Amino acid sequence: MKAGLQAYIKGTIEAVEFYHRAFGAELGYNVKNDDNTYLHAELVVDGVTLLAISEQDSKDFGNTMQFCVTFDGDKDAVTKAYNVLKEDYKAIYTELDTFFWGSYGADLVDKFGVRWYIADK
Repeated sequence: MKAGLQAYIKGTIEAVEFYHRAFGAELGYNVKNDDNTYLHAELVVDGVTLLAISEQDSKDFGNTMQFCVTFDGDKDAVTKAYNVLKEDYKAIYTELDTFFWGSYGADLVDKFGVRWYIADK
């Protein structure tokens, strides 16, 4: 069994490049709509699908997901991801710092409205 994450957003072409820069993700399996946006685009890191994104249609159903990414003790990777994700962010719930339980990370909503918890452990 594997867990999958799906985000429905506006601006999937820009989002693929944005998350590529944040996580070093490669574009995996993908299908485009007639307007050249992504019907489905999988973003893969180290052979594992981090998330899949699809262009949001005209229905406004909101985003109820938070993506949690742990970088196996790599504070530099956390910092890099944070610096990209905070570009034109919508909200920062926890600035990049050490959490009370010892993880180094942050909790924020990026410019696409996706909420992220990123940490080193």
